Amino acid sequence: MVELDLQLATQAPVPDEAEFRRWCELALRQRKGDSELTIRLVDEAEGRELNHTYRHKDYATNVLSFEADVPDDMLDIPLLGDLVICVAVVQREAVEQGKALEAHWAHLVIHGCLHLLGYDHIDDDEAEEMEALERTLLDELGHPDPYADDETEFPIKAFGKDHE
Repeated sequence: MVELDLQLATQAPVPDEAEFRRWCELALRQRKGDSELTIRLVDEAEGRELNHTYRHKDYATNVLSFEADVPDDMLDIPLLGDLVICVAVVQREAVEQGKALEAHWAHLVIHGCLHLLGYDHIDDDEAEEMEALERTLLDELGHPDPYADDETEFPIKAFGKDHE
């Protein structure tokens, strides 16, 4: 089971909580036992501030992953960490890259969850493993390869403001 705390720190339209939960459950299904995480959806100002504070980069990025720092005597709790997603960057990237907005959201949530599980893309071998898993999971959702270099245009679907 995935316990998800979805925090909305923006007025921009986003997918509903059920979609976020579905994407997280898919990415985290390889993990045995329960998982707890927070996804905070932010505007560009907060995204830029967090990226500057934690990565020393002075711009908003699409997703930041913060693995939980759990003390050794509490290692049995299912807390994975936090994802911070900048809504404006996600929307802009989808348009610029010609991707369906839903597919890009799914990709970034899955990508962030995999980081919380310890996957990384710093070296080529790790990147290939992580990207292969992302491709497989997104294919299960019916979404195309996010790393393909083709110029296929996908319709951009905006999400409503219903966040219950």
